[in-house]
Amino acid sequence: MAGGDRPAVSRPGGGRPATPRSTGGREVVEAVWRIESARITATLARYTGDLALAEDVAQEALAEALVTWPRDGVPREPAGWLLTVGRRRAVDAFRRRSALDERYAVLSRDLTEGGAVTGTAAPDPGGPDRDLLWDPDRIDDDVLALVFTACHPVLSREAQVALTLRVVSGLTSDEIARAFLVPTATVQARITRAKRTLAAARVPFEVPPPEERRARLGSVLSVLYLVFTEGSTATSGTEWIRPDLAREAVRLTRVLARLVPGEPEVHGLLALLELTAARFPARVGDDGEPVLLEAQDRRRWDRAAVRRGRAALAQAGLVGRGLGPYGVQAAIAECHAVAPSVAATDWERIVLLYDVLGRIAPSPVVELNRAVAVSFAHGPAAALPLVDGLARAGSLPGSHLLPSVRAELLARLGRFDEARREVQRAVQLCGNERERDLLRRKAAAWA
Repeated sequence: MAGGDRPAVSRPGGGRPATPRSTGGREVVEAVWRIESARITATLARYTGDLALAEDVAQEALAEALVTWPRDGVPREPAGWLLTVGRRRAVDAFRRRSALDERYAVLSRDLTEGGAVTGTAAPDPGGPDRDLLWDPDRIDDDVLALVFTACHPVLSREAQVALTLRVVSGLTSDEIARAFLVPTATVQARITRAKRTLAAARVPFEVPPPEERRARLGSVLSVLYLVFTEGSTATSGTEWIRPDLAREAVRLTRVLARLVPGEPEVHGLLALLELTAARFPARVGDDGEPVLLEAQDRRRWDRAAVRRGRAALAQAGLVGRGLGPYGVQAAIAECHAVAPSVAATDWERIVLLYDVLGRIAPSPVVELNRAVAVSFAHGPAAALPLVDGLARAGSLPGSHLLPSVRAELLARLGRFDEARREVQRAVQLCGNERERDLLRRKAAAWA
């Protein structure tokens, strides 16, 4: 849910009666959590001043909802209910800490000659006196503050991204692990260490002042890009795209562009996300099945999003000295957005743009995408050696992308037996159910 499309939130202790009991309560819990978990966690982090505690009490609220809603019915204000329960759990935690501090103080008095009190003051059990309601007009958005907090320089880049994907996007450790092609245990360890480091360093929950923003901006942009990527092509599950996740990344990037208007790469990223999201209405059929680029009805593309994306790309060019990596990717997306068809796309320009991107931000994914562009500009025979080179180098291990592209090129060259073997490898590596079905249909078509 993006922009001002926010549900009303009941104040702690308030709220209207629940809806009648429903067997779909668990599904509603999962849907509300998927959409609102970031805002709930962020608001609780602002309230408690403790990111680890905020996520813990948010998870406790989720667990209580999974038990209560299917039994008693879904509240009229589900997000407000979760927020209220989370706040109460935070108050309980404050009280436990206060009692523990008092016990430490007693022990300290017993151990200190003369009975001098050496313990520290306990926190207010009620927590900070702050409004829990979400205000869509505040520029220092709670979720954006959450992103900046998770991207603090005391954390490694890997920890920053993993923590933010966990608390902002609500991705599971398994999903993050697939995105990074690392073991789940590695992701869990990164997140745990990141929370402890933030607590030990007493990192405040806030959008940092202007002089500190630039140091964290690269990490923030990387996180927003990865959140959007997970939304635009889900790595797991039964959905081809997760538009709620992608739209949240777009919304946060818009807020960031208002916050730091002089940063060209912020506008470049916003342009890339808008232009990519513009295709969402045509990327999934009525049956939920994926629709690939060459089969999409371009009349269904969101032309307003295309205009916003092109305007952001123009702004990136105005405030910067040449486009950065996100801006170059946005320029590639613009080529697709303005083309009337795949055949009429300016593939030569796209190849050149990938050449530029490969110089300023080299990666195996960039080289693989460049090979795809070469295949459309000069034919599959010109692209296959590029993909074979990536395969020989062991690039993208554990990813289905390379074998799926190689299978497509082999099929276009009439080498169907090899194409089927490659696509079978891709199916084994792919974590998304919809995409696996698509790959299987390709293999059947090449039989």
